Amino acid sequence: MKKKDIYQYYEKIINTMAEALIVISSEGEILMINQSFEQMFGYRSEEIVGQPCTLLECDVCELKGQGSANAPWCKLFDLNQDIKKRCLIKGKNGSYLPVLKNASILKDDSGKPIAAVEILTDISKIDQLDQKVDLLSKQLSEEGQFYGIIGKSPSLKKVFDIMIKAAQSDAPIIIYGESGTGKELVAQAIHQLGIRKDKPFVQLNCAALNESLLESELFGHMKGAFTGAYRHRIGRFEAANGGDIFLDEIGDIPLSIQVKLLRVLEVNTIERVGDHQSISVDVRLITATNRDLSKMISENLFREDFFFRINVIPIRIPPLRERSEDIPLLINSFVSRLRARTGKPISGLDHDALELFMNYQWPGNVRELKSALEYAFVIAEAGLIKLSHLPTSMTEEKLPFKKISEKMIETNPASEKERLIQALRQSNGNQSKAARILGIARVTVWNRMKKYGIELSKVIENN
Repeated sequence: MKKKDIYQYYEKIINTMAEALIVISSEGEILMINQSFEQMFGYRSEEIVGQPCTLLECDVCELKGQGSANAPWCKLFDLNQDIKKRCLIKGKNGSYLPVLKNASILKDDSGKPIAAVEILTDISKIDQLDQKVDLLSKQLSEEGQFYGIIGKSPSLKKVFDIMIKAAQSDAPIIIYGESGTGKELVAQAIHQLGIRKDKPFVQLNCAALNESLLESELFGHMKGAFTGAYRHRIGRFEAANGGDIFLDEIGDIPLSIQVKLLRVLEVNTIERVGDHQSISVDVRLITATNRDLSKMISENLFREDFFFRINVIPIRIPPLRERSEDIPLLINSFVSRLRARTGKPISGLDHDALELFMNYQWPGNVRELKSALEYAFVIAEAGLIKLSHLPTSMTEEKLPFKKISEKMIETNPASEKERLIQALRQSNGNQSKAARILGIARVTVWNRMKKYGIELSKVIENN
């Protein structure tokens, strides 16, 4: 076959390409597409050839004129070099596909631009892979017994049972729990356990954004929809299509956004900001909050109809103070991780520090426990972590304010010191018993011993 003969097969050649190909005139008219373009964007050749290229709503294209011989349609024709950009292209069904665009200009013999040839590579699977890598990295950052969740207490095992059953359903799930209990880990575990585990898992903290930004993040926006909207943006619901979307701090979203989310749940469609075309989405909703939604409903801060729509499968994560038997497991896991990260030869906690960990109320839950150990690894150098290595927020007793009265005798430091010494002698040096005798916390005993320079050995010797 001679070189000139190959041109009669050009149509078959371009239709073997895995990438989408489109040729556009300098006036903005679509001249041809290949079969990969048809498969990728849903258009048949006869539907789109002859149509203006603006039909595809590419968010990186810069329009210049209305299409004439003297005023090319697009600024691409003003460039003397090929371009390679990541962009979004609108398909026939209204959804946007992320692609990598390689564009070149065709010129006639005189050097005049006559058409643009664009090769479009689908990178949606790459985006999904990035999401999975991010999810796995978060899971690997938290060692645990059950999908990154550490604990074997009966209350936590009940949560695991509900998670397994809820994961097999498409019904909305809401996770209740105090700050730091691991609501995000539970949501991720449900996704991994569920029937949508091979599809995207997309999450958003609703408390971190104002109303307008939150709407754009959830539903996406069109180029030019508002100041600063320089490109099309795919919203979280569209990105999660086929998978799960996790909305954290759902109690903080404005009432206007609650109305729009309610509609999404009822009709399974969204509308981007600045657009009126409905886009179908198949997404299972997982939400989480540390707030009392029932109280918020009574205060007209949360819609009752929206509450009933998301509260189909409630899961309550117990606070750490209700599952103290899990504390040693958490300590061992975090100490092991911190030892590997820092290289410090720290083996664990001494008796006093461990007793404090077991008796402390943990208002910040697992997150606070982890932070306390990270602090201790900064202060300690080797061996066992002691009380002196822990944050003062844990070791200093927080007592409620009491009105001073004439009957209070603790205002005299000498009396306070003497009473402490007597209690230590009476308990034969057992600080926990001394604390019960005095009616104070054990940490307070330790702090007062440090304050007054009381040496336990001498106190026992003089007993």
